[in-house]
Amino acid sequence: MRRLVGETTLRPRQLILPMFVAEGLDQPKAIASMPGVFQHTRDTLRKAAVDAVNAGVGGLMLFGVPATRDAEGSGAVDENGILNVALRDLRHELGDATVLMADTCLDEFTDHGHCGVLDADGGVDNDATLRLYAEMAVAQAEAGAHVLGPSGMMDGQIGVIRRALDEVGHSDKAILAYSAKYASAFYGPFREAVDSQLKGDRKTYQQDPGNGREALREIELDLAEGADMVMVKPALSYLDVIKAAADISPVPVAAYNISGEYAMVEAAAANGWLDRERTVLEVLTSIRRAGADLILTYWAAEAAAWLD
Repeated sequence: MRRLVGETTLRPRQLILPMFVAEGLDQPKAIASMPGVFQHTRDTLRKAAVDAVNAGVGGLMLFGVPATRDAEGSGAVDENGILNVALRDLRHELGDATVLMADTCLDEFTDHGHCGVLDADGGVDNDATLRLYAEMAVAQAEAGAHVLGPSGMMDGQIGVIRRALDEVGHSDKAILAYSAKYASAFYGPFREAVDSQLKGDRKTYQQDPGNGREALREIELDLAEGADMVMVKPALSYLDVIKAAADISPVPVAAYNISGEYAMVEAAAANGWLDRERTVLEVLTSIRRAGADLILTYWAAEAAAWLD
């Protein structure tokens, strides 16, 4: 009876697994604040990706961790940079068996940890950053990504990337816009995962946690510029924003169940305070119930196996 009248579905195809690949490793490196998540070598990334696809996940979102960084994040546009090499590895390994996504942002590649290049006063230069985003998106498309995920919250980034892709014949590549990305305290474990060099915060270009209507304005701007999907990040503290986004969006809405949300549940479960499987599925179901069509979550492969 409960199955018959259930209102919200949670299926493996709706889950996207974020994955980290690091340059210079000879074995996977555990991320202490995210139990069960690793910085992968190129070889272990391929194996983990195959396992996730076999579990039924809908897609993979890839993040690169370079060995060296510079002020402009040049490794992001280098065809031999770790992220682009790993994208080619996975496209060769998986073909079109899943949707391969790439993080189209400079923060992992800059020696200051910001999502864009800095001006003379130390602020993020929006327009100079857009030129690099365009170049990065094309490099990722050439490497085999099906979907580009600009996460830097630069003004105009979707339009610039769409034009750059179309100009070189990649009109079939989709853009997953990080449209409402908040300046959240819940990113802490992710910064360990990518060995972030950030000092300070990103409040000048990410959303104020208290603002909901502003997030909808950002979503509308990205839609007008050609976003194929829009995203709210984080998920659990912003379920109301996910709901509001779903109410206005003519394209699929994604939500990112981020590192701090993952770490909280894992810590409580490890202490025996929560039933881990029930909690994970309840968390993911709540994000779906709020209106997310797609969920990026570090539990994607495991949850997919539970749901299958």
